[in-house]
Amino acid sequence: MLLTIVVVASVVQLFGLAVLLRAYGAVALLLVVPIVVLTPTHWGLIHEGIHSQLFASRRLNETVARLLAVALGVPFDAVRFGHLMHHRFTREPYDQPDLYDGTGPLWRARLVYYARLLGGTYASEIVAPLLAFMPTRMASAQIVRAISAKGPVGEQVQRHYVNFATDPKRRSRTRRDWILTLIVYGAAFRFYGDAWPVLLGVMLLRGVWISLADNLPHFDVALDEPGRARNFKLPRFWQTITMNHHLHRLHHQHPTLPWTTLPTYAEQTHERSIGSESHADMSMPLREPAPYFRAALRQFRGPTRAMPLK
Repeated sequence: MLLTIVVVASVVQLFGLAVLLRAYGAVALLLVVPIVVLTPTHWGLIHEGIHSQLFASRRLNETVARLLAVALGVPFDAVRFGHLMHHRFTREPYDQPDLYDGTGPLWRARLVYYARLLGGTYASEIVAPLLAFMPTRMASAQIVRAISAKGPVGEQVQRHYVNFATDPKRRSRTRRDWILTLIVYGAAFRFYGDAWPVLLGVMLLRGVWISLADNLPHFDVALDEPGRARNFKLPRFWQTITMNHHLHRLHHQHPTLPWTTLPTYAEQTHERSIGSESHADMSMPLREPAPYFRAALRQFRGPTRAMPLK
């Protein structure tokens, strides 16, 4: 059902809204609201595909997830690799956009942070396939500049990213998917005609949502917190829309669980409400889960100074 809804919303975003704007004028812009609201559902389906939970068939799982990524404008191989690395090396120095380590002026760190928070994460995913068109040596140099080698596993992380960016099969798939994405969005912008800013605006709004949601579960999270992530409270309606993204710490602790099982698993393991510390981590101080959207606004406090692990 969610897949059908997201596919319909994608078709409306790319082509249907242009037709409705011509027929009904500005009133058709009301459709922008559900399209943007469904952004976490669109990403959530891709996320399930990344963890091989979308379909039982491996080929169908990857094909559908890859096409959903094209519709969202992001490269599937790159976001899959980045997400799995994020699970393996959560909150390592390369994965701490909310922390200021004292290198360079604070104003620059704040500028980079807010740019990333307000759509920069999505924008970086859109342009990431350019690495696949560069000579491998140039792509490797760009990775070394972008991915920090700090910390005990920094060099290992950097090496994994370089290997990914220079792998011939992945480069080929990334180029193919990006060309398909350019064709789809190029056709969409042409179809919109003079109304092309509407499509661009929808992309910007969806990009902000993706970037905010990506940063939220790990914002200001200490390295000694369980799963190095947090859970949140969320009304039931939004739980479905976000595909239980509010239980992100639980997802990090059990990444192979399908999204539909997370609330039940939380209850079965006697978690406080549906977001406090897991039974295995009862020695840690209990943290009352904050409301999801209130926590999202907290991110605008800006980056904090990095503190050593006690």
